[in-house]
This record gives sequence, C-alpha cells and structure tokens, in this order.
Amino acid sequence: MKRRAFITLLGGAAAASPVPVGAQQQPIPVIGFLSTVAPEGFSDRLRGFREGLREAGYMEGNNVLIEYRWSENRLERLPGLGADLVQRQVSVIVASGGTAGALAAKALNTTIPVVFGIPEDPVELGLVASLSRPGGTMSGVNFFVGEVLAKRLELLREVVPTAKRVAVFVNAGNAARTRLQVGQLEQAAVAMGVTTRIFETGTSQSINAAFGKIADEGADALFVSADPIFPTRRVQLATMAAYHAIPSSFSVREIVDAGGLMSYGPNIIDAYRQMGIYAGRVLKGARPADLPVLQSIKFELVINQQTARMLRIVLPPSILSIADEVIE
Repeated sequence: MKRRAFITLLGGAAAASPVPVGAQQQPIPVIGFLSTVAPEGFSDRLRGFREGLREAGYMEGNNVLIEYRWSENRLERLPGLGADLVQRQVSVIVASGGTAGALAAKALNTTIPVVFGIPEDPVELGLVASLSRPGGTMSGVNFFVGEVLAKRLELLREVVPTAKRVAVFVNAGNAARTRLQVGQLEQAAVAMGVTTRIFETGTSQSINAAFGKIADEGADALFVSADPIFPTRRVQLATMAAYHAIPSSFSVREIVDAGGLMSYGPNIIDAYRQMGIYAGRVLKGARPADLPVLQSIKFELVINQQTARMLRIVLPPSILSIADEVIE
C-alpha cells in the first residue's frame, strides 16, 4: 500500500485500525546496480544475482527495488553513474562488470556499502584490507580469470594441436585489464611455441573488422580474453567464428552456449548468485567490513560438440574425460 493511501485510511477509520496512529510503513530498500557494460547479453548474470537475492529473502519488485546504471563499456561514465546512485540514496551499491566498476564505487568515498565482483586481487587494488577481514565499506566476490589464461591456452592447443598462430581479442575500452592479460598470455604462448596476434575490439564494428583481418592474415585459432564486454557480444562472436571456421576459446560458457567451441574459467553465474546473497545480507544489516571476500572455487570446462563437428575437429578423449559439460 502506498503511503498516501495509508494516511487516508488512517484519517477515515483510525479507531478500527490495529495500526497505531502515526505509524509508517518501512520504505522498500533500493539496490544500486552499477555495471561497466550494457544490459544486452547480461540476462544470465542478472538471473544469478536475483537468485542470490531470493536466497537471502529478497525479490525484486516485491520487497526490494533495483536501480540499474549501465556504462555500456564507456568507463568514463562510471563516476557520474555512481554519483547518481549516491544521490538516489540507495541502500547498497553492487559494482559489477569487472574491476573498473568496483574502483569507481570506491572513489565515491561514501558510507554506502558496496558489494563487488572482480577478477583481480581486491587487496592489491586497495579495495579491502584483507580477504578475511575487509574492513571499510566494501566486500564481495573475487573470481579468477587471469590466473587461468595459461590453462585455457593449453586446453585450446590440446583440442587443436596444430595451432601455431592464435588471434587474441582484447577489449580496447579496458586498457588496464588488457595490459595485464596480454602480458600473462604472451608469456604462456612463448612457452608453448605459439605466436599471438592481438586485436583490440569491443564494439560490434571492431569485432567484424578483426574477423576480416583474421581471414586475410590467417590464424589457426581464436582466443577471446576475459572481459565482461564479450559475453554481451556472444551471438556475434559465435556466429563469426563459425562463418570463418576458426576454433575459438572463451572464458565463460555463455558464448559456448551460443555456438562457440569451448570455454574454461570460473562459474560466473554462480559468482553473481553469491553477490546477490551478500547484497541481501547487507540489506539485513550485515557490514561489508565483517563479510569475508569470497573466492571462486567452481571452474568449468564446457565443449560444444556440435561446433566441433562443424569444424571437423575430433575431440580427444583426454578433453572429453575432464569436460564438465559437452553440449550435443
């Protein structure tokens, strides 16, 4: 019942009401959802987040509201979007879509609690004092993606043992993460005798242009770096990889579900579920300072067998035996 209607009811039948005169309904809490990407292609992660909220006792539109702010890969917009949430006086800010969102939330320098989901070490980034005792106003989930780059490349080589030239897609709009991942990947590639060709992408146009260059220059496989922008382009990536008949490796299964060949990395949907649980706990009064940073322990290898057949790839038994899921 809206507050205005509630006051009117009291004025007309105060004597019959069991609610004391002057009592007010508790306002519905509001979560500020700050993301570095666009909402398109983000539905699976939002589903995981809402599932976590439900586990904590909250349902969007019922006993909690969510204000969404999407920077659409324009990281320079994050400070303004975050400030808008502060002005809105949200109960908690959920910083999603990678490290940039968490750093932007920290820079707001407010007392509003923040729940983050990031791939890098939050202690090294200065977001928390320690994983077990964060202190301050921030805590969340640390899911590893950079740490498994070498393993991803190793698995790709096992599926495509003849791959010597590997095209690598990175997000041109996220320079800090790009530098870190490229350095780690190139070190692993040298050890495996693989040469890499880096393509700065992110937009639909730049992805199409990169595939055109791959076709002209030739590449034995495609390695798409771990960045939240790429799941939002999953249909395009899977379709173009199929069109150019190039085996592709991704960090998240969402692109494999769309037709990509394989993925290896943390279960991002589950990480967002954990973020939803933490947001719910904060709404109930928990302090981020007392909530240990959770670290991903669920890693999964997903193979699209249909795509493998289309590419005339015979998946080795060693891969099939360790795959968490083979999509037939």
